[in-house]
Amino acid sequence: MSSVFSHHKTVADRSASDRRRHKKKIEEAIKDGIHDIVAEESIIGQDGKKKIKIPVRGIKEYKFVYGSNNSGTGAGGEHDVKKGQVLKKGQKKQKQGQGDKPGNQPGQEYYDVEVTLEELADYLFADLELPELEKKSLKQIVAEKWKRKGYRPQGIRPRLSKKETAKQRIRRKKAAERASSIDPDEPLSFIESDLRYKHITKTEKNISNAVIFFIMDVSGSMSKDKKYLARSFFFLLYHFIRSKYEKTDLVFIAHDTRPYEVDEDKFFNRGTGGGTMVSPTLEYVLEAINKRYDPSAWNIYAFHCSDGDNWSSDNDKTLELTLKIADICQLYGYCEIDPMETVAWLKSDNSLGALYDKIHSVKSAFINSKKDVWPAFKEFFGKTSS
Repeated sequence: MSSVFSHHKTVADRSASDRRRHKKKIEEAIKDGIHDIVAEESIIGQDGKKKIKIPVRGIKEYKFVYGSNNSGTGAGGEHDVKKGQVLKKGQKKQKQGQGDKPGNQPGQEYYDVEVTLEELADYLFADLELPELEKKSLKQIVAEKWKRKGYRPQGIRPRLSKKETAKQRIRRKKAAERASSIDPDEPLSFIESDLRYKHITKTEKNISNAVIFFIMDVSGSMSKDKKYLARSFFFLLYHFIRSKYEKTDLVFIAHDTRPYEVDEDKFFNRGTGGGTMVSPTLEYVLEAINKRYDPSAWNIYAFHCSDGDNWSSDNDKTLELTLKIADICQLYGYCEIDPMETVAWLKSDNSLGALYDKIHSVKSAFINSKKDVWPAFKEFFGKTSS
């Protein structure tokens, strides 16, 4: 008698298992190569539909092979052994070629998997959130969430509830016994109407309204390497906000000696040039907050990426304005970009990073290479952030 609970694996069951293994491989590949993915020049500034290729290690299938027929292999052999005794050390494994050294084994099999930036965001941002997000008045952010909502008789195989299906069959059997339409000792097989599937619905939750200020130094000292590290960080920030929160205001500000409020396309593709004075940009941010984003009604976040250079006579004013903004922000984040990884004793005490070290309300991170982009981002948005 056939049953939906057959212990024999069907082709569908095996394919579901393969899909899970495949998904796990993709997740591992993304985590292992995240610094290469987010700093890839060709995806910076692209929309969520852009597809990228991720190299994924092939899934090895188990198979029987001939052994080396060494003595002592198997259950037989000498019996005068003690618990914990090492019988024989394994032979040194042969290796693949690495770098310029030859090997005697075939290389690891890889294949490319295409994912969209939206799918990438789902993998990356599952455990991250905006810190200190408070409920404010006026308009609110709408966050989407999938929630289980009972069971229904139709659905897809992965959502089949074995427990509810079994309970439904028991109810049908008991009803039939009460009606004396079946022999109580006869087994009752499952039928289509017994099947119950988990019902999942999308819910919208009003959290609170928020504005995020993206502030990027585009002065002449921002070299190509610095520029792409900064844009890599902002690329993550942009897709994090877009994937997790609806109706959040984003304000893009590029600056040299003056601030320029631009759209997202110009922000990610603007060239560099000019000197550096930070205070006019901070004055612009304060003015925008006062005119458009009342702190009593808005959660305010600001993130500034720079190489740390500033006109020395502007530092005192910059420090004063930063304190004002940080006091009304849920989070003021500063990212200092230094691809040369200047040694500590060569760093200027007048750099923005040194200035902001004096302000406890400013959270700082440092990016020296593309490998630092993801850790810096998680520093701001991990759930332990405060």
